Amino acid sequence: MVTPSPGPESPVARLEDRKPPVRMVLAALWASTMFCYLYCDYFELYTPGKLQGMLEGRMGSGTVSEGVLAGVSLMMAIPSLLVALSLLLPAGLCRWTNLVFGAAFTVLMAWLALQDHWLFYRGFAALEAALTATVVVQAWRWPRRADDAGAARMPGR
Repeated sequence: MVTPSPGPESPVARLEDRKPPVRMVLAALWASTMFCYLYCDYFELYTPGKLQGMLEGRMGSGTVSEGVLAGVSLMMAIPSLLVALSLLLPAGLCRWTNLVFGAAFTVLMAWLALQDHWLFYRGFAALEAALTATVVVQAWRWPRRADDAGAARMPGR
């Protein structure tokens, strides 16, 4: 039996597809980035020698210290907080926060993608860099109010 293609009167043709607000897009991108971070770190536990290195107090190529763990914790708290901050900060501050941290994490993840020899790690790092680069693009293209036509041409507003 052949199914007819949806015409203008079919339920499929009547679906409404609204563009989500930029704040929701940014929050979703940061949430997706965090899930990728978590899965990549989880899969990394299966690489040979990783758990033994953790037990011996090694992280990457260095020794674990309270300062190193505090620094890494702070670094990873930023994307986590940006999920909420993208919804809660005033528009201008939200835009610049996403531009700055989106760019910083894009550069960091692109650099990390080149460092590790494990294919899964490179793949996750490239995906994370693409997600945070999309954050930058979305924040840069933040829509302006129609009544601010003259101000919209001013950089940084």
